[in-house]
Amino acid sequence: MLLERLIAGSGGAFLGLEPEDSAYGQARIVVLPVPYDGTSTYQKGADAGPAALLEASAQVELYDMETHCQVHGLGICTLPALPLTPDEDPAGLALRVAEVVGGLLDAGRFPVVLGGEHSVSIGAIRAAQARLVELTILQVDAHADTREEYHGSPCNHACVMARAREGGPVIQVGIRSLDASELPGLDPARVHPAHRIHRDPRWLEPVAAQLSARTWLTIDLDGLDSSQMPATGTPEPGGLTWIQLMDLIRRVCQHSQVVGLDVVELKPMPGNGAPDFLAARLVHRVLSEVFCAEPAARLPGPPPLA
Repeated sequence: MLLERLIAGSGGAFLGLEPEDSAYGQARIVVLPVPYDGTSTYQKGADAGPAALLEASAQVELYDMETHCQVHGLGICTLPALPLTPDEDPAGLALRVAEVVGGLLDAGRFPVVLGGEHSVSIGAIRAAQARLVELTILQVDAHADTREEYHGSPCNHACVMARAREGGPVIQVGIRSLDASELPGLDPARVHPAHRIHRDPRWLEPVAAQLSARTWLTIDLDGLDSSQMPATGTPEPGGLTWIQLMDLIRRVCQHSQVVGLDVVELKPMPGNGAPDFLAARLVHRVLSEVFCAEPAARLPGPPPLA
């Protein structure tokens, strides 16, 4: 079984954790790197994203100021990167990601998938939809990614949310780029484009109202403004700020049980590790918000600096 083989080589890459905090047996959270860049169509390099994020994560402070917690107290295990073939097919990749993520969900773990380009999310989302009821997929992204097929594949990075909506409801946040052919398939009430977010101080309210009991978060880093996150294959201006994204994450965690996360499309920039650190910090912040009420993570007393 693929998951068992990966567990055998697992350890503490995320946050540079020691074995007592990263062994699979006691880890509540499991990180799966998927260094795949087979379908991207502009700037290549997202296959180097998982390794860059994991390396930068060793510099992230373990204490989270906003939640007054140390989420690594729950145990965070990092699996080896999913093995890939040189000519990896995105549909086959989706099946293998679904196998691993499904096994993690069945074992009561919280999966964190690190891309790679956005097509790696398809299998993870399918695994969650196959197992969990009242599940919404919440996408943060510059691009709608709702083409039925692109460059001959229905599992292309431009088709991720078309595949996701086949299995249940989706919410799309930060969108600011799409093809006119995608318009008929969109649900305008569930698309929250960046230009409206910037002009509406109450933009979080309709997003929160659409959440179901459970949420899978899929975060394409180009959902952030390109001035804050330039290290993506297709950076787009006019995106969310870090603070807007953090406000969204907190609101989602207050209204729904987040059951899994993927963060994709980090394309490292030689000589500039700041985007790698931002991506690592984002994963840590999401986990801190998700698990801040857990006794094993929360520090005693009220948050002194919240």
